[in-house]
Amino acid sequence: MRVRRGDYQSLLDREATVDDLAALRSFVASRSGVEFYVEPETAATDTTAVAVASDGEWIRRRVGSPAVARKLATELGIPAYDAAIVGYPDAMRRYRRPENGH
Repeated sequence: MRVRRGDYQSLLDREATVDDLAALRSFVASRSGVEFYVEPETAATDTTAVAVASDGEWIRRRVGSPAVARKLATELGIPAYDAAIVGYPDAMRRYRRPENGH
């Protein structure tokens, strides 16, 4: 789908949906110490939020804009950081998903 973004046109693979936001809410509700790391829009992908739990488990979902990510984080009572400025937590880099994918 082609979308006009400012003075350029990009080909986004998919924009954020209600299901994306629901997945982030569910992740926060079912894990402890979750923080959001907001990633900027690129030519290929809408703005995303990476939700990272205290043990390093994480999910990435499209959110539409940094403002949406920050509003959701405020609603859920968790911090939100700009990933391009602060990077990602070490626990996320160390986390290994179980072999069965769950």
